[in-house]
Parts: sequence; C-alpha cells; structure tokens
Amino acid sequence: MGWSSEQKKNTRVKILHSAAELFTRDGFEQVGIDDVMHHAGMTRGAFYNHFSSKSELYAEAILTAAQDAQSRARQSADINFSHLIEQYLSLTHRKGEIFRCPLAFLTTDINQRDKHVRSAYTKVLKGFVQNINQLDESSPSTEHAMQKAVLMIGAIAISRAINDEQYADKLLSSCRDAVLS
Repeated sequence: MGWSSEQKKNTRVKILHSAAELFTRDGFEQVGIDDVMHHAGMTRGAFYNHFSSKSELYAEAILTAAQDAQSRARQSADINFSHLIEQYLSLTHRKGEIFRCPLAFLTTDINQRDKHVRSAYTKVLKGFVQNINQLDESSPSTEHAMQKAVLMIGAIAISRAINDEQYADKLLSSCRDAVLS
C-alpha cells in the first residue's frame, strides 16, 4: 500500500523543518543529506522521494526557515515595529535560541550557491523588506525599509562573527537605536 498524499506532504514538511534548523545552525557545507534525514527521523532513501539535490533542499529550507522565524517572532512578541526590532536585534536572536533568520545566519554562504538558492534568499529578503515597510509607520519609502533591513541583517551577521560578547551587545544596541530613530 502506497503513501497517501497527506503522508507525503507531512514527510516533506518534516524534512524541510529539519533542514531549516540544521542549515541555519551549521551552514550548507557542514550539513549533509544524511544529517538532515537523521534529524528528521528518516532514512536517506526517503530524501530522493522529495528532492532531487541538496541544493534544491537548501533553497526550500531557506524559505521554510524564514517562515519559521516569522512565525516564532509573531508568537513571542506583539507585532509592531519596535517589538520586532527589539526581538530581532537581541542577544537571544544572535545566539539562535528562539529563531534563526536565514537572512542573517546564512548571509556569507549564499553567494557561493546556485541561482535557485540565491532566488530563494532574494525572495526572503524582499518579504522581510516588505514586512518592515508595512510595520514601520515612520518609514516613508521602500528604500528606507531596505536600509533598515540591511542594518538589521548586518548587525546580526556581524555580531555572530565576533567573539567579544560585550561588543556584540553594544553593536546590537547601537543598531536598534539607529533602526528605531
């Protein structure tokens, strides 16, 4: 007896959530198909029923990671601009304790990937800018929302790259102030 379409869909979703978690934590090169499938509680053979390559999985996992991050952010904070900024530019986010934004956590990895992965990343960035533009009543244009998005993403990415906790905290605080002003 074959799998129902609902079972197939649920399996695919489970693989994507596992991949999103692992890729945003460890990056593309450090995560193998076996790692994703083991994390999802499945065998490698099941992978090829859903994806043709690791790159295809990575592109879809970026979208899933963004959806997961947005969902978790909405659950744990009022959805208004200042709360979004406080949560995004926090040490908790820097450490990836609640959510991991793929825009910040994978930024140095994306330029080495194929066009499908880069397209997924671009789609997530455009959505992030659009969300900022919608939530930030003080932002008069898409260009300002883009500037704020890049400041936020860069702040998290750089704060994760440095090993001075106090300086990272100061960096995030400074960027919060800049984005909110």
